[in-house]
Amino acid sequence: MEKENFVTIEGKNVAIEGERNLLELIRKAGFNITTFCYQPELEIYGACRLCLVEVEGMGVVASCCVAPRAGMKVHINTDEIRRLRRINLELLLASGNHNCTLCSKSGRCKLQSLAQEMGITEIRFKAKQKETVRDTSSAALVRDNSKCILCGNCVRICNEVQGIGAIDFAFRGYRAKITPAFDKGMGESHECVSCGQCARVCPVGALTPNNSEIEQVFKEINNPAKKVAVHIAPAVRVGLGEIFGLPQGKSIDGKIAAALRLLGFDYVYDTAFAADLTIVEEATEFLHRFTEGKNMPQLTSCCPAWVNYVEKFTPEFIPNLSTARSPMQMMGPVIKADFVEKGGKREDLVVVAIMPCSAKKGEVKREEFYVNGNPDTDHVVTTVGLARMIKEAGIDFANLQDEEFDHPFGTKTGAGVIFGASGGVMEAALRFAAAELDPKGAGKLDLSVLRANSTVKEAELTIAGKTVRVAVVSGLKNARKLLDDIKAGKNKYDFIEVMSCQGGCVAGAGQPQFEGWQARKNRAAGLYEDDAKMAYKSQDNKDVMALYGTIFDKIGGHKAHELLHTHYFDRKDRTGQKK
Repeated sequence: MEKENFVTIEGKNVAIEGERNLLELIRKAGFNITTFCYQPELEIYGACRLCLVEVEGMGVVASCCVAPRAGMKVHINTDEIRRLRRINLELLLASGNHNCTLCSKSGRCKLQSLAQEMGITEIRFKAKQKETVRDTSSAALVRDNSKCILCGNCVRICNEVQGIGAIDFAFRGYRAKITPAFDKGMGESHECVSCGQCARVCPVGALTPNNSEIEQVFKEINNPAKKVAVHIAPAVRVGLGEIFGLPQGKSIDGKIAAALRLLGFDYVYDTAFAADLTIVEEATEFLHRFTEGKNMPQLTSCCPAWVNYVEKFTPEFIPNLSTARSPMQMMGPVIKADFVEKGGKREDLVVVAIMPCSAKKGEVKREEFYVNGNPDTDHVVTTVGLARMIKEAGIDFANLQDEEFDHPFGTKTGAGVIFGASGGVMEAALRFAAAELDPKGAGKLDLSVLRANSTVKEAELTIAGKTVRVAVVSGLKNARKLLDDIKAGKNKYDFIEVMSCQGGCVAGAGQPQFEGWQARKNRAAGLYEDDAKMAYKSQDNKDVMALYGTIFDKIGGHKAHELLHTHYFDRKDRTGQKK
């Protein structure tokens, strides 16, 4: 190894292979330096000062802010470095309310973990008194500034990845905090679309998905006057297991079905059933638009944060949104309609959705998803929230035997399962469309480009002699650029899939926390592995197709539109009022 190709880290020569800073090189060498402000997907910030190292000839530096150079000699555990790290950590612990036993993030908090790893049992600095009022104004998120360590991760991801800037630093000195504009609540912010990515990168309990409904769900389960149905989103099956020590990305829907029955749910279903139903309606809608050339390109509508974004920031594209509801909001009315058809009362059935997403909590509260005051979906619990329920019930999840979902709403195809990964909705829709337009050649369609690990993907396909131009984008800043290019005439597409979370629902705010892209890849791989074992296209789901002629009249028919489609509102007015 030539000298100019490596850095010496604690006596070990480590090759420089494109790492953008010393921190990445140090981690490659096997030293897991914990940081709060460093997120591989964001710009380098250098705020927490926990990644300090000593470089010979340079002194003490923040390793995230220094590019590796050939010949550097780095020490990461000198007495001085350890002393400075402990001081910085104690200052963070003294920065506010860090009563770990009462925090919703306890057991999953970086600050707590690092304090344990470093053996800190007392704090030499006087704790700073912060505001103790929790902001619960948002259906999606809970904000507790008393736990905030001002790392800035939430501010940066909202700006750099989502391009929104719904929250930022405000005030100065000891009064400094992170807040929406005019110090409003998250639920009062016009800019916030409830994507929850701020909560995903928060290392402590300052921003968390709102799982306040868990206690109510337990009460509903224990209420003999109610029947409770539950269904799980595709991404949940490849996210939940890691909380219980199972391999990241391993699909465990069988264990989830077993756990849900042990929790006491009466009916245990799979949201992938409704994903197949979504494709039947949404892809049929696309074929009609494609033939007529109206309201093109068609934009997917299954991501509620994306729908919020269009309504608030680009309402001129509302006509382009598919009118098909999201799978969750198709599942609720279908389950309730079936229950009523079999002699039950709608209000006696409670529908609980287990979702990887925080925005889903706001979606269920939209007024168009109520019938005579009764919601189509009663409660939303996140993946992490379900883990809490399983632990509270004392269920030995990792050792459960696999069970099947209940029929008919537990059946699915691979097309429904891959909804959880960016590109999955588009792939499922094209499988359907190709089979409708060219039944003999549908199986020859190469859609591998839609599975690339990229936040912007494009493809031009030929189906039955017709050219179809599609795009898949994740991350709202990327989506905005795509829309701007369309308005400027730079790009032309027929169908566009948009997900607010980069990588799709596998990276939702309700999933177990992670950093970087590997977790996204592992979780998506689990979904595609399931897909390879299942029926190829949504038309193959016989239980879905059986709904037409029973609950619905026909695909895209009047009854189907009543239960499975919706409409949107121009909310660009900063008051949030519909126009």
